[in-house]
Amino acid sequence: MNNPPIYLDYNATTPVALDVADAIQPFLDVHFGNPSSSHVYGWSARQAVATARASVAALIHAESDEIVFTGSATEANNLALLGVARALGQTKRHLVISAIEHPSVMQPALHLREMGWELTVVAVDNYGRVDPQAVASAVRPDTALVSIMHANNEVGTIQPIAEIARLIKPMGVLFHTDAAQSAGKIELDVDALGIDLLTLAGHKFYATKGVAALYVRTGTPIKPILFGADQECGLRPGTENVALIVGLGVAARLAREHLPAATVKLRALRDMMHDRLAAAVPGLVLNGHPTERLPNTLHVSFPGISGRDLLSRVAGQVAASVGSACHSEADAVSGVLAAMRCGADRARGAVRLSVGWMTTPEEIAIAATALSEGVTDL
Repeated sequence: MNNPPIYLDYNATTPVALDVADAIQPFLDVHFGNPSSSHVYGWSARQAVATARASVAALIHAESDEIVFTGSATEANNLALLGVARALGQTKRHLVISAIEHPSVMQPALHLREMGWELTVVAVDNYGRVDPQAVASAVRPDTALVSIMHANNEVGTIQPIAEIARLIKPMGVLFHTDAAQSAGKIELDVDALGIDLLTLAGHKFYATKGVAALYVRTGTPIKPILFGADQECGLRPGTENVALIVGLGVAARLAREHLPAATVKLRALRDMMHDRLAAAVPGLVLNGHPTERLPNTLHVSFPGISGRDLLSRVAGQVAASVGSACHSEADAVSGVLAAMRCGADRARGAVRLSVGWMTTPEEIAIAATALSEGVTDL
């Protein structure tokens, strides 16, 4: 039997860690209670959720009561933007985002604009990075929220969040960052970053899909965008998905234990791939910042060919993507690359390669050879 293709799409999703899967199982059939129930089954579930909340909080150096569980990072981002808008919309109706935000930030922002809010979209440079001073210059007296992603899901560029915070916090504006791609890969500290709200996604660091969290700093004005009972501090009604929340807590613990060693390992694998491809493919171009970039993400453009055609050619050997999994089937130039002012040919040849905990040096060597040969064939 042929070996399955080497998986190099960890930015799209990760496999569920064995410890996570093992932790989830008892909460499907033994400890299945509703956390709001006032009997032993409810107590067991409630304690498990509390333990997971503490674990997620520890990953980002927050307090347990500042963690709100959601069903996805998309929901968390919507809650951050729309929830703050509901809380402050009577007095402040201006929002600032970057040009390379994930759709789950961009679309709520555009929705608010349709509702009469003013929206400022800050440009990025050729590396996909915002200028902190440009963000600060966009802030006005009526600015309710600034939302700048921590690390880009396509090219991996890390934004200068702490520097932005130092400039805008004295202006009295709230600050949100979408850290779905960075959580579990690099150290996160909400106080060091200086943010008020932070989004993370379970399936990006070896938990399951269908569970995520929003950090909400104590005292941050925010209102729910769903209506029902008062679960999750009244911000996210609905019975908690105990099993998946337990899994998220274990994944957060594993991530905390792996850091910073995981960062070093991922960077070594990423750079090994880059070195091999650069040596074999003349004219290969790196997209994203050369140093301020996620340790696991390599986004490159192959000259003179289509990245989509290349991945199709090597599909039996390598599983990767041309960009975000949220719109990877589209033929249009990535909005991120367009914002970085990449030319059409460079954008056409783009491929995102992202490694993970399970990736081995042997797999990197095989994948690099397959891609290089694929380029020659095309």
